[in-house]
Amino acid sequence: MNTADLGLPVDVPSTALFTDQYELTMLQAALRAGTADRRSVFEVFTRRLPEGRRYGVVAGTGRVLDAVENFRFDSDVLGFLRDRGIVDAPTLEWLGSYRFRGDIWGYPEGEVYFPGSPILRVEGSFAECVLLETVILSILNHDSAIAAAASRMAAAAGGRGLIEMGARRTHELAAVAAARAAYVGGFDTTSDLAAGFRYGIPTVGTSAHAFTLLHDSESDAFRAQIDSLGRGTTLLVDTYDVAEAVRTAVELAGPELGAVRIDSGDLLLVAHRVRQQLDDLGAVNTRIVVTSDLDEYAIASLAAAPVDAYGVGTQLVTGSGHPTCSMVYKIVARAGSADPKAPLHPVAKKSLGGKTSVGGRKWAARRRDAEGYAEAEVIGTGPVPPELLDRQLLVELVKGGEIVAREPLDVVRARHVAARAGLPMSAIQLSRGEPVIPTEYV
Repeated sequence: MNTADLGLPVDVPSTALFTDQYELTMLQAALRAGTADRRSVFEVFTRRLPEGRRYGVVAGTGRVLDAVENFRFDSDVLGFLRDRGIVDAPTLEWLGSYRFRGDIWGYPEGEVYFPGSPILRVEGSFAECVLLETVILSILNHDSAIAAAASRMAAAAGGRGLIEMGARRTHELAAVAAARAAYVGGFDTTSDLAAGFRYGIPTVGTSAHAFTLLHDSESDAFRAQIDSLGRGTTLLVDTYDVAEAVRTAVELAGPELGAVRIDSGDLLLVAHRVRQQLDDLGAVNTRIVVTSDLDEYAIASLAAAPVDAYGVGTQLVTGSGHPTCSMVYKIVARAGSADPKAPLHPVAKKSLGGKTSVGGRKWAARRRDAEGYAEAEVIGTGPVPPELLDRQLLVELVKGGEIVAREPLDVVRARHVAARAGLPMSAIQLSRGEPVIPTEYV
């Protein structure tokens, strides 16, 4: 069961300080000016995809919902703000009763996105919406970067198994979020037990080189592992001599040996040699797992190798060279008062250097060609064209402060498979290129 996405407590008692100080100073100034209650619309989007990427992947939405729900200023947090003199007494009093009571719409988690896509739309008073900027961006930027890398690796793997094993290459809490995002993007398992506990992701793991080096011989190490974990275990065969290790592994475990893992050397060449040796020894069903600092390009280069699964660490948890998606959180419309009937006026920053944004509360739809493949991301602020009514992308996530769209992680994972399959075939090419479909504003 996916415990976190079914609404069980998050890892920290409050997410209120996962923010930047200027969110609170803006709040204080707006309260004093009498503008804090003005109805406002904020949107999360990115102006461009990371260089060479053809599509983005929405990940972290479930974690955003948890963070919003737990955005509370308890006595300890208020005491910190008071002692540091960060905000004044009226602002502290306002924060003491803070609850997000607005609405949030967004692309469903696992969906793909493109430049300008309104990935998340947050609506409420200026005061309650502005406070959520940093925590929302920190989650979506991190998780979507990992999921995009995972998706590219999954496409390169072509259906072969993928193991997330990057916990030792990132912050201990980021590792848990990274494992979740990798699972959304197409990975099958994780080595990180905290991610398995928190999110119900299948976990795997057997032994490292240290276990072999502990014993007087490789044979002793293999025998100890087989005696403990059974013949279906995975034996690490590159500590000394690979060919000798494979021979010993099959001699001890028999043809029922589950798998061998190769963690060094010319993986393409070694995998072919090991496969031939296993077959010659009668271990035709023994699988081959390769690790060793893989990324999507290395995985693709092994497409012709007899590899059954890939273990990926550093490159995955760092977004394979793109650890953030450069998403921003911008106010795009606001009313002149808190009256829900007051008209919303589009607002947008005007700036040089590519930092402009498009004002107005937006909808988004994906136009498809005659064969059902996506051909454009269509974004607008007025009425939705009739032919796009059933192609709209945003779904309701929070209504009146209540979460209405929590989902099991397996549903999110399946959605991404379907979303990627609905893109033109060139989306999964690893060669550098522009977004696979254009963004059109209407």
